[in-house]
Amino acid sequence: MANGKHRKKHSWATPDERLARLTSERARKMARSPHAYVRGSTIRFYEWLSNADVNLPQGPAIWICGDCHTGNLGPLANARGHVEVHIRDLDQTVIGNPVHDLVRLALSLASAARGSSLSGLTVIHMLEALTHGYESAFERGDAPDEESANGRKRNGKRGSKTSSKSAKGKKNGAADDDYERPKVVDLILRQATKRSWKHLALERIEDIRPTIPLGRRFWPLSKTEKNEIDGLFQRETIARLATDLRGRPDDGHVEVLDAAYWVKGCSSLGRLRYAVLLDVDGGVVQGDDLCLMDLKEGVKAAAPRYPGVRMPRDNAERVVKGAQHLSPFLGDRMRAARMMDRSIIIRELLPQDLKLSIETLTVNDAAEIAYYLAHVVGQAHARQMDDATCRSWLTELQRNRSKSIDAPVWLWNSVVQLMSEHEAAYLEHCKRVISGET
Repeated sequence: MANGKHRKKHSWATPDERLARLTSERARKMARSPHAYVRGSTIRFYEWLSNADVNLPQGPAIWICGDCHTGNLGPLANARGHVEVHIRDLDQTVIGNPVHDLVRLALSLASAARGSSLSGLTVIHMLEALTHGYESAFERGDAPDEESANGRKRNGKRGSKTSSKSAKGKKNGAADDDYERPKVVDLILRQATKRSWKHLALERIEDIRPTIPLGRRFWPLSKTEKNEIDGLFQRETIARLATDLRGRPDDGHVEVLDAAYWVKGCSSLGRLRYAVLLDVDGGVVQGDDLCLMDLKEGVKAAAPRYPGVRMPRDNAERVVKGAQHLSPFLGDRMRAARMMDRSIIIRELLPQDLKLSIETLTVNDAAEIAYYLAHVVGQAHARQMDDATCRSWLTELQRNRSKSIDAPVWLWNSVVQLMSEHEAAYLEHCKRVISGET
């Protein structure tokens, strides 16, 4: 019993058993739905995209997410507690073509729409709204500052072909007043702002005691892993990550209370992943605070980078650098380190960090959500560009429009071809799972 709730007992894997169990778990997760398969098949996405009969424009050389599906967007808090929707997973970030993020997001939304039994007409309206939402972030004259409530309307009527015209001359405050977030996003944001460390503890570790219970999600560590994690948080630069947030004393004593291997994610299953519970000057023991750290192995990105660009060679440093550009709320509370000769990304989990779970869409909210999420991604891209680059990129985006659909021809063709490829691959994947081949 924990907090009056009965918990089922699940077996866990020893360090020697992990790889086989994680491989099986990843295959099972990807078989849940076509949308789940899309989210978990980043490498194949880029393989198919490179072979597709589509002429994609070459956008400015900026940091991109590299795996921009709906599950990688969600509320994030900064060190001062301000909450906005940002890109929340940057494992695949590189300096590359921003079009790749747009196509990945469009494919994810189209897959969710088809999984929700929405018509092709609704998918078309979604792609049009996605196009307008993304483009709206590059219109100059009313750029938001970093602390502004993101996703708020700056560009006239959502999804309208005249959106850019109606935005001209509007001041930032006036534009903000007439925008309402999609209801599902607004609900999650309101939930995020009300969450405490107890919510985080119950959600992440299923308990509010200063331990991490072993079970389905948390597996035991080897002796080497325990020693390496203890040593990691004895380094001043890493310990400061725990003390910098929420007004903890800079000279506070950081102690590892517990740690476990974390079975989390889908495409990242099989990499090193740890949950680490820290105590800073007795805060957790006294029940006043919780410091839960997420340690994740950084690996080579599948997303293609532009040739000749300068990026950190270390994969963890690359992820942190990309996060600082794309999602400053997240990037400013991340660190890169080495552990057991692997690159490790470290971040403190905050109660406000949530995932936008968009498994189903309705006819009424599909286009609205597409506009909003595309605008969030557009903002992440636009904050890296000067005004001239934004205007040039917007001009490029508005070329090559279909006569029947108010979206770029290359975006429509990419989604149509990739939807077909992913659906066939998903069924083949399910066949392998059923037959025990994975």
